[in-house]
Amino acid sequence: MYYIGIDLGGTNIAVGAVNEEGRIIAKTETPTLASRPYPELVKDMAACARRVMEEAHITEDDIHSIGIGIPGVASKDGMVIFCTNLGWRNVPIRAEIQQYINKPVFVDNDATVAGWAEYQAGVSRGTNSSVFLTLGTGLGSGIIINGKIWAGAHGAGGELGHVVLEVDGVPCTCGKRGCAERYCSATAIIRMAREACSDAPNCAIMRAVNGDMDRINAKVVFDAAKEGDSVAVQVFNSFIKYLTIDINNVISFLDPEMIILGGGVSRAGDFLLDAVKAALPEYLFYPTLGCPELRLASLGNEAGIIGAALLGKE
Repeated sequence: MYYIGIDLGGTNIAVGAVNEEGRIIAKTETPTLASRPYPELVKDMAACARRVMEEAHITEDDIHSIGIGIPGVASKDGMVIFCTNLGWRNVPIRAEIQQYINKPVFVDNDATVAGWAEYQAGVSRGTNSSVFLTLGTGLGSGIIINGKIWAGAHGAGGELGHVVLEVDGVPCTCGKRGCAERYCSATAIIRMAREACSDAPNCAIMRAVNGDMDRINAKVVFDAAKEGDSVAVQVFNSFIKYLTIDINNVISFLDPEMIILGGGVSRAGDFLLDAVKAALPEYLFYPTLGCPELRLASLGNEAGIIGAALLGKE
């Protein structure tokens, strides 16, 4: 039996056929062109699904289900409640897809499906509980408890990027202020770096971007911090502080077996992971109790397809 996974992003729609072991056997992608009406995007999703079925030499009868990861919130009946990047509100994506391929359709948040992928086929496989944090443009998360996805009673559970870390802090795209993703994301690193560089125009960060602040990204900041640049180290340490506080909040509330760091920022690897591990004991409620294992995600960009596909296994 096989599963179709659809990773719906603001730039590309990635689709794959996945086997029972969580391995992609065929995949394709197409530009999202997000300004189009949603029926056109859904038609492209279905066409991509047909394409990967042909490439994998499987038929619709071989497909157990279709899963879709979205950058937003969906209800259990396959309705996209909202998807800010695409401008979607109350889009019946399950019913739309089933007009083209009549199979069970499951829809969930993209960070949640990435966490599900790591649980099914990645670094947290074999655990009973885990929390996946994706450090990208924002801060997404996926929670697995007792081997099942936890999304809460209304689908809003696991939005750890919108836990408030600073009262009356930096405005967030969600409408609140001081949300974790304003301090624990690539966007946050860039904002903090620009603020710091405005007072230090000769720092290593500014030299790396030839004085153009628009070229600052998380990698530039981390590379300068590795070299010991004082401005970059200040920004990096501030980012680590907020991220560690958010991780401690997760531990205090859930105490999972494992916490996984994914997303673009996690490409910093051990430089990031070691810093979090070093900072965490200061915030733990009772350090001698032990704490979750901290790991880097292992599936990379394929996690979206794999996790979405395997939603049908839950």
